[in-house]
Amino acid sequence: MDVRLESGERRSVKVRRRSGHVVGDRVEVVGERLQRRERDTELRRRDAMGRTHVVAANLDVLGVVIAPLPPSPAGFVDRALISARAAAIAPFLVVNKADLPGAAELVADVRETWIDGPGGLELPLFIVCAAAPDEPEHARGLAELLTFFAGQRRPRRGAFIGTSGVGKSSLVNAMLPDVALPVGEINEYSGLGRHTTTTATLHELPGGGELIDTPGFRDFGLVDISEAALSEHFPGFREVVFDSGQRCRFNDCRHLSEPDCAIKAAVSDGRLAPARLQRYLELLEGL
Repeated sequence: MDVRLESGERRSVKVRRRSGHVVGDRVEVVGERLQRRERDTELRRRDAMGRTHVVAANLDVLGVVIAPLPPSPAGFVDRALISARAAAIAPFLVVNKADLPGAAELVADVRETWIDGPGGLELPLFIVCAAAPDEPEHARGLAELLTFFAGQRRPRRGAFIGTSGVGKSSLVNAMLPDVALPVGEINEYSGLGRHTTTTATLHELPGGGELIDTPGFRDFGLVDISEAALSEHFPGFREVVFDSGQRCRFNDCRHLSEPDCAIKAAVSDGRLAPARLQRYLELLEGL
């Protein structure tokens, strides 16, 4: 495992395969041993077999990358946003492959669903084309993304997550031209991307900030999210209802058929889009 010392020097330290260390950990090097410090945040996911994995540690921000092709699975963005918010990591959205047909429609859908519509979030949105970063119509989005990582008060450490094939490795290459990560192709039969990143790595951005490149996922399962936490962190619920002091009659309200439900009342009077409640119910059923 490579460790970056405070001096900036990198040192290779042997660790056990199941040591529990992940990219982003802060450690103390004692001889040939690593002692991990307490983590501020953990990004965790559940794989298709139900196993839990810590993907990265000590993140400030998490970028959810989507593209017109391949389309992300239903509920992927919601699950990623909920996982980030529950882990106290600030999420943002990246629409990649802005040059492809359907990109404008995808951006419009993203804005309506998560930003501008009833219950919208104050989510940073970056529109990029990582495969052609120098094209004038695409350069602005990449520049804005680099400025975001550099931060106004202090640099940010972040990571991108996205299903395989949405162009995460191309995006990292555009932000870090000297890294040159391998880039996969879309399978013409399945419409899915091939995994090109198999391990997570941390990179320093030239303008400030740090970027962790993570493997692509077919999907992103929620980890240890209770029904109460799902309701609290579901996009729009807290912003529209809970932050305004409104509460359901029952503390354990699932927003199904319970009387005096504040969420259903917000849908009825137009403060929350009906699609928001429907997406929540679909995730609730899968817990």
